[in-house]
Amino acid sequence: MSVNLQTPIDYLKGVGPNRADLLRSELGIHTYQDLINLFPNRYIDRTKYYKINQLQRNNAEVQVIGTITGFREVAQKRGKRLVADFKDETGVMELVWFRGQKWIRESLKVGQPYVIFGKTNWFSGKYSMPHPEIELQSEHESNLRSAMQAIYPSTEKLSNKGISNRVVSKIMQQLFLETKGKFVETLSDSIRGELKLVSKSDALFNVHFPKSPELLSRAQFRLKFEELFYIQLQLILKNLIHKSKIKGLIFDKVGDYFNTFYNDHLPFELTNAQKRVLKEIRSDLGSNAQMNRLLQGDVGSGKTIVAFMSMLMGLDNGFQCCLMAPTEILSVQHYNGLQEWCNKLNISISLLTGSSKTSERREIHENLENGNLQILVGTHALLEDKVKFKNLGLAIIDEQHRFGVKQRSKLWHKNELPPNVLVMTATPIPRTLAMSVYGDLDISVIDELPAGRKPIKTVHRYDNNRLKVFKFMKDEIAKGRQIYVVYPLIQESEALDYKDLMDGYESISREFPMPDYQISIVHGKMKAADKDYEMQRFAEGKTNIMVATTVIEVGVNVPNASVMVIESAERFGLSQLHQLRGRVGRGAEQSYCILMTSHKLSQDSKTRLETMVRSSDGFEIAEVDLKLRGPGDIMGTQQSGVLNLRIADVVKDKDILEQSRYYAKTVLKLDPSLALPEHKVILNTYRQMSKYRNIWNYIS
Repeated sequence: MSVNLQTPIDYLKGVGPNRADLLRSELGIHTYQDLINLFPNRYIDRTKYYKINQLQRNNAEVQVIGTITGFREVAQKRGKRLVADFKDETGVMELVWFRGQKWIRESLKVGQPYVIFGKTNWFSGKYSMPHPEIELQSEHESNLRSAMQAIYPSTEKLSNKGISNRVVSKIMQQLFLETKGKFVETLSDSIRGELKLVSKSDALFNVHFPKSPELLSRAQFRLKFEELFYIQLQLILKNLIHKSKIKGLIFDKVGDYFNTFYNDHLPFELTNAQKRVLKEIRSDLGSNAQMNRLLQGDVGSGKTIVAFMSMLMGLDNGFQCCLMAPTEILSVQHYNGLQEWCNKLNISISLLTGSSKTSERREIHENLENGNLQILVGTHALLEDKVKFKNLGLAIIDEQHRFGVKQRSKLWHKNELPPNVLVMTATPIPRTLAMSVYGDLDISVIDELPAGRKPIKTVHRYDNNRLKVFKFMKDEIAKGRQIYVVYPLIQESEALDYKDLMDGYESISREFPMPDYQISIVHGKMKAADKDYEMQRFAEGKTNIMVATTVIEVGVNVPNASVMVIESAERFGLSQLHQLRGRVGRGAEQSYCILMTSHKLSQDSKTRLETMVRSSDGFEIAEVDLKLRGPGDIMGTQQSGVLNLRIADVVKDKDILEQSRYYAKTVLKLDPSLALPEHKVILNTYRQMSKYRNIWNYIS
């Protein structure tokens, strides 16, 4: 009879109710299955036995075979310690115990061959080993033992309650004895054959009790692949179900709006990347499934024009379109940019934000419902119940990570049939994360900048170079350019940040006095109308310097601004620094980004600043950010659960992730409902996972 892996951990011999409670609360181990999936975080090589005369003064963990020749007690400041002389044919060392001495004296025998294991110290001309792991040589040889000893995750509470690594290892052995080491296979023969994967049972045995380093790495590969394969399978299935169940609005023709704009009004030649992305969008819109696409493009790569041309396809097919942005400033900017193009094509477009007047709102609501209004741009205001479309065909969401899932689904229900959806982001998402977190969306990337854009020169300067930086700013202003100076804003220390900003503003005002220079200031404590007024003055070129907190990270497009000074740059994350830098370099002139910091920098801050100076590729920067911060931080709490992985690591196991996605796609392409006999194990495993969510809780 096979052991049911859903059996509560309390029933495993050697566990009992007290230990079971601790394992549950400290490590989340409820069942046999959870224990099997408690993977070691490192291993110690127990294949090598040292002679006493081979020991080095390096405090390493070693293993020695020998005999105890005698015990003695040594008085010390508090109480006494127990010392045993331990010898082999090459020399003598000491074993030392500071506690548990009575038990040691009673259980260890003089003259018997023992294997000891632990860290060595060098003290007054002799090696000693405090509190060694010790067992009879005969037992040592007969144990279910592996060459590499697994070290399991632990907590202070577990150690204090006596659940040591050895105890965990013992109960793991017990689990393998009860199950006879036989586990149900979870991958199809064809995948295992193609990738030469070891069986599930061998993989689990060798990850807990590896017989050799080579078998260990094969076991880890197999388990990582399986974990990532099922995540990818779930995401791709979600996408397939979405496409088969949710019928889309079909845009079957490209008509006058699109062609007129393309032939007569295109402000610049599209890059190859933009053309490729438009093709991908066009093929989605022409299929009978709802489009659900993520459009990634670095700051300034030309996502807006792609979005506009996608809307024109919607209008050509008689549908309305909307564009939703996270802030008023950004939605106004989108509106101004699109309005210019719409006027040329005689398209009706309106803007709806929190500060729209009641009379304007009324008019917008009316024109939306009777179909006279073709494009609506706005903020969250688009989600209000009063906003009803006649026939919304395409919804575009900018910087989607700032909108919750609930908010997005509100847009879906503005129509009988859900509109096609295009989600845009200027925050490059590393490929690995995109595959894991947005794996259920189709992804397009604009990975080249428009012609004629000069790369922004980025430099790192310390506070004591400030006078030189001021001199450089004056030279740029003399050439007719404008400058941003940005201060960090960290919610917890708002008062402090405000003080920094005001101190900075004062020192800049002294250095750049009126009437020769005009300065704008924008921060979170200002009224929206005052912010907009200051932004507007800067955009129109009436002020030379804009001093601001990070409110400008997303938004303002001022082609004449050519210098971005970021104060206390070490307090910003990488993607934030990259976003801020993207505010300059929008005109034809050479632009600069100056990162100001104090001399005191952590290693991570140094890496961030070096990366910024070296690279302007948003995707490379995002990869470094991912390595520094880990996936949970980058995605923010709402999505970090997706990556609650047991053995794989999306950063280090990037290649395995890509492989697993390829196989998941191949399986589902051939057999979308997993009905073929050869996929029976995959279907069963997938169902089991969905049933016991808590086991594979990373299937989000």
